[in-house]
Amino acid sequence: MLRLVPVPAFDDNYLWLAHDGSRAVVVDPGDAAPVAAALQRLKLQLSAILLTHHHADHIGGVAALLERFAGVDVYAPDDERIEPATRRVGDGDTVDIEAPGLRLRVLALPGHTRSHIGYYGAGLLFCGDTLFSAGCGRLFEGTPAQMLASLDSLAALPAETAVCCAHEYTSANCAFAASVEPENSALRSRIAEVRRLRAAGTPTLPSTIACERATNPFLRVDEPDIVAWGERHGIPAPARVDRFAALRRGKDQFRAPAA
Repeated sequence: MLRLVPVPAFDDNYLWLAHDGSRAVVVDPGDAAPVAAALQRLKLQLSAILLTHHHADHIGGVAALLERFAGVDVYAPDDERIEPATRRVGDGDTVDIEAPGLRLRVLALPGHTRSHIGYYGAGLLFCGDTLFSAGCGRLFEGTPAQMLASLDSLAALPAETAVCCAHEYTSANCAFAASVEPENSALRSRIAEVRRLRAAGTPTLPSTIACERATNPFLRVDEPDIVAWGERHGIPAPARVDRFAALRRGKDQFRAPAA
């Protein structure tokens, strides 16, 4: 049976391990030390490394891991900024890893970066910095239209899909979401749950696609309350890309009220 471990790193990253009790895949190992420690603690051998994009907090630990685990394949998008890749993959490709027995479909997810990809399979979505719980990534290289299309594609995945994103941003994202949709009862429940989890020192991830459809404003741009929010900001109802762009700008500028 496949097991999932979020490995904390830096201030708020999660470096995901998927394993079967003996062999493991790691996603976006920005730091080798916590990954190596988790592998040793769980008595796991590393089978493969999956990378979603080129940012240092996602690839910075790859070289050190390859020194320790020689011959491990590194799957990555076709981007010259990711030097340690051994297998370049793109939209529609399939990644088959014999142990821990994982088959993943590659999804093109431009927006946060131009070459960002995700991996989907076995009920899991490794989406890097494209989709966060109750939020989405900043647009460093892509356009609002690209990011919205990427998020639309993720929203169409099965409801039970586990969303394994790369940062513990849920509390701050929920605060912004509540400023956009204050009457969203599912969001209020999510906020209470997130408070309980964080008070206990527990990750808020993985989320699910169902939870994100119900609570994430960036997956809800066509919902009446968010359309109304856009109209209050001068955006006509049919202009969904403009509405998404306004939401993303709003999140960039948002500061949660003091408790």
